[in-house]
Amino acid sequence: MTKKTRKKYDEDFKKNAVKLSYASPKSVMEIAEDLGVPSNLLYRWRQRYTADGDKTRYATLEEELRDTQRELAEVKMERDMLKKAAAYFASLQK
Repeated sequence: MTKKTRKKYDEDFKKNAVKLSYASPKSVMEIAEDLGVPSNLLYRWRQRYTADGDKTRYATLEEELRDTQRELAEVKMERDMLKKAAAYFASLQK
């Protein structure tokens, strides 16, 4: 009977695997298979490295881009409203 040895992965590998799991269109199971790690281990890494300590605000760049575009649209709308208000009040001063 052979004893199974447990593989050890360094922190960089784990963090990169988690980033890849969020950024890739593949499923977590597919990514785990590609990396040669059990899928349940990748799920645990995701829980650990997206916990409060290492949590980034956005899981993917696409989410950050959507949020930034939404915020930009709001700021443009506010700017346009202020321009119109300034023009209106300037016309009253004449």
